[in-house]
Amino acid sequence: MRFKLDENCDPRWQAPLLAAGHTVASVFDEGLQGAEDETIASACRSEGRCLITADLDFAQLLDFPPETYSGFIVLRHPRPTLAGMQALLEQVVLAVGKESPFGRLWIVEPGRIRIHLRAGEHE
Repeated sequence: MRFKLDENCDPRWQAPLLAAGHTVASVFDEGLQGAEDETIASACRSEGRCLITADLDFAQLLDFPPETYSGFIVLRHPRPTLAGMQALLEQVVLAVGKESPFGRLWIVEPGRIRIHLRAGEHE
């Protein structure tokens, strides 16, 4: 799977994704740091990348309807240490092995992933 890390993501967070064989880019790689959220989302759409971020703005379904993008994964941790955030990414790796975040919004918290389904989609 193809992912992009937002600027609020420590580059070391990509380790679990790379270890699982995923492709990871970052907004820093592409000179998009400081860009508007819409610009980053648009870049992800054109590149076919799912955005991984800690920015709750991307969880706004009306502003960023996930079915029109390659997916959004929003990381939420009560104590966002390096180890804690990498553990969230390990959760993502396990979940991606079972289903795709493409066109969906995933809210990832310790021990839980809330998945917002596409319009008309049922579990």
